[in-house]
Amino acid sequence: MLKSTLEAFSDSNGQARHTAIAGTVELSNLIPPTVSYESRGNLLIIGPQETVTALATQFSSLNSVTLLVTEMATEKADTAEKVENLYFSNQVAVKGYLGAFEVTCRVDGSFSEIATTEASANLAKIAIGRDCFDLVVDMTAEGVVATEIPAPGYYGVGAGKAKLANVIEDLPDMLGTFDKPKYFRLNPDICAHSSRGVSGCDRCVDACPAGALSSNGHAIEINPYLCQGVGTCATACPTEAISYALPDPDNTQHFVHRLLSRYLQEGGENPTLLLYGNRDELSVVQALATLPTTVVPVALEELATVGIDTWFSALAYGAHQVLLATNAAYIPATIDRVLTDELTIAQAFLTELGYDADRITLFDLATADSFKVFDTALIPATLPAAERIEGTKREKLFAVLELLYNAAAQKPECSDVPENAPYGSVECQSDDCTLCMSCVAVCPTRALHSIGDRPGLLFIEQDCVQCGMCEKACPEKVISLKPGFNWDKEARQAAQVVHEEEAACCTSCGKPFAPASMVKMLTEKLQGHSQFQGDAIRRLAMCEDCRVRDVFSKIENDPESQLRV
Repeated sequence: MLKSTLEAFSDSNGQARHTAIAGTVELSNLIPPTVSYESRGNLLIIGPQETVTALATQFSSLNSVTLLVTEMATEKADTAEKVENLYFSNQVAVKGYLGAFEVTCRVDGSFSEIATTEASANLAKIAIGRDCFDLVVDMTAEGVVATEIPAPGYYGVGAGKAKLANVIEDLPDMLGTFDKPKYFRLNPDICAHSSRGVSGCDRCVDACPAGALSSNGHAIEINPYLCQGVGTCATACPTEAISYALPDPDNTQHFVHRLLSRYLQEGGENPTLLLYGNRDELSVVQALATLPTTVVPVALEELATVGIDTWFSALAYGAHQVLLATNAAYIPATIDRVLTDELTIAQAFLTELGYDADRITLFDLATADSFKVFDTALIPATLPAAERIEGTKREKLFAVLELLYNAAAQKPECSDVPENAPYGSVECQSDDCTLCMSCVAVCPTRALHSIGDRPGLLFIEQDCVQCGMCEKACPEKVISLKPGFNWDKEARQAAQVVHEEEAACCTSCGKPFAPASMVKMLTEKLQGHSQFQGDAIRRLAMCEDCRVRDVFSKIENDPESQLRV
C-alpha cells in the first residue's frame, strides 16, 4: 500500500524517494526465535450478570464457556438458574496469557450447585476441571487486568481495550497452537539493575506497558509470553542489556543510512525522516498525500523500538529532521511517557547546541497538511556511505553529538539533563574514602575502576549510566551522583582520578598491598576485638601471602594455640 502510494509522486524528490525505498533492502531476522501458545478453547467471560449471560451464546462453538458475574442483575435474577457454569464473585484476579490464564477468586455463589468457598480458589478447577482458562473476555468497566497492553488471549472489552464485534468474530478461531516472535535479547552481564545485593537501574521495568518485566531481587526477568514487542524496555535501557531483536536497532540504523544515502544520490533534497509503527501505516499513507515529497517514511515494528541513538544517527546521515509519527488512539500512557522522556533528552541536547528542538519531534499525522520542512542540514557535509557509525548505542550517540558539537554555533562546556537521564558523573568526598572498592565491585560498566598498580579509584564519565549502585554500595557514604552532560570529549572519555593515596607496605616483605588509610582504619576498629589480640592485630599490616605464612608458622611452632580461643 505504501509503495504504491509513493509511486504516484512524479517530481524529482518524489522519484528519488521512491527509488531509494524500492532499492534499499531492509535487514531483518529471517528466522526469529519464537514462543508458542496452545489454546483448547476454554473461555471465561467476566462482568455484570445481564451482559455475560447475553454474550455467552455468541461463543457456542468454543470448547467451554464459563461465566463469572461481578455484579448481580437487579431484576429477573431467577433467569440465572437456567445458565450453566455461572458463578458470582466481586474479588477476582487474572494472570497469564493465551492458553494459560489462572483466575483466582472468592466464589461467593454458584448457580451450578458448587459449594461456596470463603478462601480464594482456582476457578478453572472448579468450573472445567483444568488448571487454567485459555481465553478471557472481560466486560467489567475498569478491567480486571491493569496492564496497558493485555496479554494475548485477554480481551478487555468493558475497559475499551478491545472491540466487542472483533472479539465475537475472532474468538472462534482461537483454538490450536500459535507462535509469536521473541522480540527481545537479554544480556544480564551488562545489566545495571543490581549487583551483590545492591539495587540500581529499573528503567526497563517502569517502561513496560505489558507487565512482562519484573525483578526477582537480584536480576531482571522477562516473560516472553507477556511481551508484546513494543520495545520501550530496550529504548529505556542505558547499557543495551535489553535489545530489540526484530530487527535489532543496529540493522535499523544501517537501513536508515542506506536509505538516506540512496535518496541523496538520486538527487533528492531536504530529506525528512518519518518513523512510524506498522499499525499506523494507513494513517501514514493518508498523510503522505499532503506531506512534501521530501518526507521519507520508515516503518518500524513499533515506534518505540528505536530511541535517541537512531534519531541522532539519522541527522548525521543527512536527514534535516526526524519525525516520530503518533496516533493518540494507539499510544498507551507508558509508551507515551518513554517516548516523551527520550525526546526531552534529545531536544535538550539540540537546544544546548543552538539547534531547533523540533529537528527531532513527535508528529501528529492529523496535522500533515500544515507541515513545513527544514531546508538546511545540521551537519554541512553528510557522512560518506562507507563511514556509517558503528558501536554500542551510547558510542553511536556520543559520536553524532560530537559531530553536531563541532558544527554548532554554541559550544557549551557542560549541560543539565532531564531527571533520570543516564548521563553524568560522580562526586567523592575523598577525605573519607578508604578505597575499599565496593563501588568498583558493583559498577556494571566499569565507569568506576581501580588504578591497578597503586591504591586509587578512576572514573570514566562517558561510561556512567547513573544507575546509583556505587552510591548505595559505599560504606562510608562519600559517593554521590551528579547528573549532567560533559561536552568536552577528551575529558568525558578520559579516566579521571577520583581518589588515590599512599600504599601501605607489608611489614614482612615490604610489598605494597593496600591503601594506608584502610589498614589504619581496620587496626583502630579491631584492636579491642578479642580475635585480634597479640599477633593477630599485627597481621593486618601484612600482605595476604605473608599473613598466611605467619599464621601457619605459629601453628607449626605452637600446635596447641588452635585450641585456645
